[in-house]
Amino acid sequence: MTEAAGSKLFTPDLVSPKRTIGRRTFDFARQVAVMAIINRTPDSFHDRGRTFALDSAVRAVEDALSHEADWLDIGGVPFSPDTPPVSRQEEMDRVLPLVEAARARTGAVISVETYDPEVARAAVAAGADVINNVTGLHDLALADVVAETGAHVIITHSLAAPRTRYPRPTYEDVAGEVAAFLRDRVEAALGRGIPADRIIIDPGHDLNKNTYHSLELTRRLAEIAAVGYPMLAAVSNKDFIGETIDRPQRERVEGTIAAVVFCIMQGARIVRVHDVRETVAAVRMTEGILGWRPPAHTRHNL
Repeated sequence: MTEAAGSKLFTPDLVSPKRTIGRRTFDFARQVAVMAIINRTPDSFHDRGRTFALDSAVRAVEDALSHEADWLDIGGVPFSPDTPPVSRQEEMDRVLPLVEAARARTGAVISVETYDPEVARAAVAAGADVINNVTGLHDLALADVVAETGAHVIITHSLAAPRTRYPRPTYEDVAGEVAAFLRDRVEAALGRGIPADRIIIDPGHDLNKNTYHSLELTRRLAEIAAVGYPMLAAVSNKDFIGETIDRPQRERVEGTIAAVVFCIMQGARIVRVHDVRETVAAVRMTEGILGWRPPAHTRHNL
């Protein structure tokens, strides 16, 4: 672990920081990947069905790619238990055509957010590179699928089973408990045959956490990065941002960008966002300030 002189940058010691994921190679020691959220759900918490129709979802893919997204995260089932249940077949009908359409258009990384092992298997066959599991590998059969297919996996901290309410969560030490949970679930993944260089972690901002928990987790995010695997920060437009700056769902871009940049400084190397154009600019500027990326051009005062 190192700290850059004159800054608060935290650089974690990572397992295999240079990784090839699908057709893309990243050096997470000095590079940040921007992941675009594409939800084929009629009731997603932010998009509210804007990309539910397949043609709208494909346009969203093309728009994200035009704004230089490195990664597409596709989902067909909302996390919230307040929404109607979705059958396995319906989830496949939503996710697989979009994975295929995206794969035909790009070499960017494609992940699918699911907790169903059979959906995961079909998604990889359709062209996905990563399975994004927001329930902490609650079902270890999902880990078996990841190991068998050669996909990467994102393991997220979440106390509840899939689509299960978890009212009034409490923690004595939120960062310490999240780090311990992720270490345990990483060990479970390794035990099921997933190689260490195919594991990514996510502290799960707002998942079974209140705003105070998510703010403290963000302040102490370096403790999560120190677990030693590339870390995803999924903070985009979340309630902890809205409650902190008193902004409704559609007016949290600035708060999201501030949180994204802080998370990068604390060790995040993948950021999952709705507003790709704005975030890519903020991330590339952060990389430039840190000396990780040269300027696009240098005409000023030359």
